Amino acid sequence: MNLSIVISASIAIFLSVFFFPLFNSTYWLKWRASLIPSTKFGADLIVKNGVIFTSDPSFPFANSMAIRDGRILRIGNYSSLQDLSGYGTKELNLEGKVVVPGFIDSHVHLISAGLQMARVQVEGVNRKDEIVRRVKEAVLNAKRGSWILGGGWNNDLWGGELPMASWIDEVTPDNPVWLTRMDGHMGLANSVALKLAGVTNLTKDPNGGTIMQTADGEPTGLLIDAAMELILSWIPEVSVDERREAMLRASSFALTRGVTTVVDVGRYFPGSSGVIHRAGRALSNWIYLGGVKAFADGSLGSNSALFHEPYFDDPHNYGLQVVEFESLFNMTIASDLSGLQVAIHAIGDKATDLILDMYESVALKNGKRDRRFRIEHAQHLAPGTADRFGQQGIVASVQPDHLLDDADVAIRKLGVDRAQKGSYLFRSLLSSNALLALGSDWPVTSTYPLRAIRTAMNRIPPGWDTAWIPSERLSLNDALIAHTISAARACFRENEIGSLLTGKLADFVILSSDSWDEFATGGSTSVNATYVGGIQAYP
Repeated sequence: MNLSIVISASIAIFLSVFFFPLFNSTYWLKWRASLIPSTKFGADLIVKNGVIFTSDPSFPFANSMAIRDGRILRIGNYSSLQDLSGYGTKELNLEGKVVVPGFIDSHVHLISAGLQMARVQVEGVNRKDEIVRRVKEAVLNAKRGSWILGGGWNNDLWGGELPMASWIDEVTPDNPVWLTRMDGHMGLANSVALKLAGVTNLTKDPNGGTIMQTADGEPTGLLIDAAMELILSWIPEVSVDERREAMLRASSFALTRGVTTVVDVGRYFPGSSGVIHRAGRALSNWIYLGGVKAFADGSLGSNSALFHEPYFDDPHNYGLQVVEFESLFNMTIASDLSGLQVAIHAIGDKATDLILDMYESVALKNGKRDRRFRIEHAQHLAPGTADRFGQQGIVASVQPDHLLDDADVAIRKLGVDRAQKGSYLFRSLLSSNALLALGSDWPVTSTYPLRAIRTAMNRIPPGWDTAWIPSERLSLNDALIAHTISAARACFRENEIGSLLTGKLADFVILSSDSWDEFATGGSTSVNATYVGGIQAYP
């Protein structure tokens, strides 16, 4: 079983969920220095003359706050904090700028994102020849026989045609290549990689996966979901140093976007079931063990999300259930009994209904407790399903920026009626009293909370003039809450982070907006500075 991690200040299909407060190397040195106990009564830092959004409905705004030893000492009007100003207290005049709590990205693959930043970048590429050019360039800079790795391609950007090994074989005669699709549920291997892995026209589809074939039965180079393991098992394991560098690279980037905490759903403790009982949840001031993650289905773009009705563009295909229900049920029962939070990936409407049914059965069998079961993505819901989230107390962990890519795709793959009635139902979920937590799924899409918030508010995909399903738009307040305090509740960290209140960690973001009205009306807003534990981590 693989434990999940939250980063901040099982069986093989279960992945880790960790909670990490983010940092870079410069911040780390400042934070180490801050561990020296303070001998003064007053604040280390007073932040004043701003518009501070607290994410607390009982006290939504303040203009100043005092910070000591990484936590908020007091928040309110500047006049109420002046008694905390003493020898050594620094003051930061915001000059009217907007401040929000540090953003929590509720769903990332942090190390994968950091690794991808140093690999072949094909995200956003809209031409076949550009894919080939970038792979060729990588080969010229690589050793003969070494793996060429990358990802982020989206066939919908060049008209929908799926790539094939033959596209890149000519420029990669001596190097195996593996390029993952943007959603992580499909990958392209060249012929060298297929030969190395022994994938031929005789290779059978594994359970929960598909090897794409030509009309003649030959593998095209595309592998979907569980079939990707046929290639992945041959790729050399990333070293500890490479993983460390990737984490620092990704953390530094996330801080530029105002992200101070991530819920990482990568794989950290495969095969280990007793980590929490041995080490406890808090591995350090930075890492908190959250729970376990599993998969119920694949993705819409790969035609592997599981639906009650067949795909509009593939009438014999209902998608993939990537894990046997009995196995998933037994693992969820065991994880829940161990006190772990369970999060399960479900994109199609049938997958979500199956998981909601299973969660209900597990709760009845194991008894009442505050478990906060999560469904990751919840992108397409059957009629009435949104209400079940609130009724069962399920966390809906959603990624608004996915709809920017999926709007046209959903209409093509599901038909107009199904796509319009059941896709990205943010407002319906919130109205059902579901706990809505926003994230990015980085590196599927970049971690960018300010953009995600605008997407949730506007729902206007690229090339569109109007909102897609406008009744499902969120208000600014709802979207901010979902990226801060609700995201904290979704990972059991609401007492430490997610809002700017006395006693909590001083994680906050200074925005470029000079007033709340400017921010609320959709003006161009960016991150001026990010603070973690009261210390400036960016820039």
